[in-house]
Amino acid sequence: MTGLVVWTVIDVLLLIAGLAFYLFWVGTLLTRIAGNLEECAETVRTIVGHAKLIGPGVEHINETGGVVAGALPLLYGMAEGIVTGVTPRPEEPAVPEPARPASGTRRSRLLDAVGFRPEP
Repeated sequence: MTGLVVWTVIDVLLLIAGLAFYLFWVGTLLTRIAGNLEECAETVRTIVGHAKLIGPGVEHINETGGVVAGALPLLYGMAEGIVTGVTPRPEEPAVPEPARPASGTRRSRLLDAVGFRPEP
């Protein structure tokens, strides 16, 4: 009976030691996280200070961007007109060529499968 009591006391002491180590480890991690969060808060305060300085100019920037975006279709059309007027075009042949597929002559692989080769 005394052996069982001794082993129980040892188990309880090991459990308490393990929990103490775990709590120490978690406390260390939380302290490190708190330090990182403090640095982040300082960075956010700096960014907010910069944003307060930039804020009034953003409306002007957005207004100017809207004007430029509205003018883009007109500018694009004018550029197309300039390019079309300047681009040299080849002369049309007197006799038009017959229409041909863009991919060239099609070739069937079925004939190759049976060993047939058309004469050139």
